[in-house]
Amino acid sequence: MADPILYSFRRCPYAMRTRLALAVSDVRYELREVRLSAKPNAMLAISPKGTVPVLRTADGAVIDQSLAIMRWALSLRDPDGWLARDDPALIARNDGDFKHHLDRYKYPDRHGSNAAKHRDHGLLFLQDLDARLAATGQLVGIRMGITDAAIMPFVRQFAAVDREWFDTQPLPHLQAWLAAHLASDLFRRIMYRVAPWCPGERIVIVEGGMPVNPPADDGLRPGSLHSSNP
Repeated sequence: MADPILYSFRRCPYAMRTRLALAVSDVRYELREVRLSAKPNAMLAISPKGTVPVLRTADGAVIDQSLAIMRWALSLRDPDGWLARDDPALIARNDGDFKHHLDRYKYPDRHGSNAAKHRDHGLLFLQDLDARLAATGQLVGIRMGITDAAIMPFVRQFAAVDREWFDTQPLPHLQAWLAAHLASDLFRRIMYRVAPWCPGERIVIVEGGMPVNPPADDGLRPGSLHSSNP
């Protein structure tokens, strides 16, 4: 049976959280890194909306929502009990209001927005996360779960816009939580760089979060965990 195929973009937070769930559930898949300026026709043919991630399962089903891919992978295998630590309402706040302000903080020219205003609105959500983490250490209980994996890439992106400002905010529990996740082996494994996929070129197979067939001359290497370009 053919492996599932994941169309992904390394720095996209939606794709990151998908790769985290695929890694922890140990799903083997073919990774097709997408160049957003030249989206492959094969991806657009199965998901015309043209956003990543998109997963085509081994039986041909197409899943083009990141949370749906996460839950699909964890339904197959969930060794760390991630699904038991699911807070759909908190994830919805992240994907809705917080993402709205994040985009307008990070890309004010694109949106014609007041970056400082949207940064302050985003900070309100981060303060709520910090208070929750103060009590439990993770967003739902004392161990990482799907909620942490779903939200962390967006907090990472927000922090990277102005890291000096972020580091001076009174968010000690959130800052420690983010730093621990970024330094984790799991995050390191899913942040490998691969060349954009082209039909007919070498297939990249991923298992446990990392490519299992990296050639020595491909430039495949772990990405910087603290890059100023998230």
